[in-house]
Amino acid sequence: MFTNAFIPYRGYYSTPFCKWQGSLQNENSIRLAGATSRRFFAERDLDVNNVDFVYLGHTIVQQGSFFGASWAAHLLGINVPGMFVSHACATSTNTVFTAAAAVEAGMMDTAYCMLTDRISNGPHIVWPNPKGPGGEVLSENVNMDNINCDPSTGQGTLATAENVAKEFGFTRAEGDDLTLLRYEQYKDSLKDDRAFQKRYMIDVEIRQKKNTVVIRGDEGVTNTTAEGLAALKPVLEGGYHTYGMQTHPADGAAGIIITTKERAKAMSSEDIPIQILSYGFNRTKPVFMPAAPAGAVKMALAKAGLSIDDVSVFKNHTPFIANDLHLSKELNLPWERVNNYGTSLVYGHPQGPTMARMLIEGIEEAVLKGGGYVSASGCCAGDSAAALLIKVG
Repeated sequence: MFTNAFIPYRGYYSTPFCKWQGSLQNENSIRLAGATSRRFFAERDLDVNNVDFVYLGHTIVQQGSFFGASWAAHLLGINVPGMFVSHACATSTNTVFTAAAAVEAGMMDTAYCMLTDRISNGPHIVWPNPKGPGGEVLSENVNMDNINCDPSTGQGTLATAENVAKEFGFTRAEGDDLTLLRYEQYKDSLKDDRAFQKRYMIDVEIRQKKNTVVIRGDEGVTNTTAEGLAALKPVLEGGYHTYGMQTHPADGAAGIIITTKERAKAMSSEDIPIQILSYGFNRTKPVFMPAAPAGAVKMALAKAGLSIDDVSVFKNHTPFIANDLHLSKELNLPWERVNNYGTSLVYGHPQGPTMARMLIEGIEEAVLKGGGYVSASGCCAGDSAAALLIKVG
């Protein structure tokens, strides 16, 4: 359990998420995150020179990824070292955990987690194959080939969701109803001219030859109705999940400052302490990825000496609706207690920054409730999951 790892209030941001092959399809994700982070520090009047170390979390390599965090720090305008963290969909969770552990251990006072990914136009890697006849090579689509095949099992991520839905007996009506609820919860973040999103979201600026394009909100959110969901057919013949019950690939970035209690108070826009309490992890049986987060949440709670009833806000990454159906069933949670104001099912999944945005939304929801404990969990490739438990004062 951590005792001295804190997040300054408003010491974080997320960009809007743009659907695959949309407005951010040609932007180098590290360059985009660096420029946006630099603007974030300036707009929040935060001294970037307080940062001792940069943790760069992303999953889809870009040109320049070899230099990773050192390049990210340069783009941020500081000359400090850093490291690259990658753990598929749990990249943000594990980046924050790694930074919090370093601050807790006294290795540094302030770390900056820069989370980013561009799933659009993902790289295709050519691997040498000396034994190939005629010099043929092996190739890999870094994103799509791995989404469709875990080398440990030979199965894709959709198969994991289908297995969970079948084993736990989720009905089609449950899947459609919960999907629609998640879209309704997201609409709450758009009320009053996006008042909730504006608590943490920063515009994206794309410089073109003659002008600057500004992206102010999520792109690619589907207009969803009960009738529309009911009319969709399962993606796999005889399967459970429709395209409405799945997330979509997206592009975006986020940033979170991790620091000591004293420095967090000095950097906060208001006197609202945000303490990182504990971390949990889990790996479930093969090809059952959506069943993993519940175990990670239980571990994080046990380490903090808390129970489910102590938690005010639950956020859970939702690549498939089976994820939220399982978490609610396993933890005995009403659907309405999970993913208020939005989830990755609705606004998309850039992998690297996805859980950062969900954690940030959880913090802001807790602030609106007057404080409380926040659980942020999510599955990741390899039938694994990670969870963070946060206390908002």
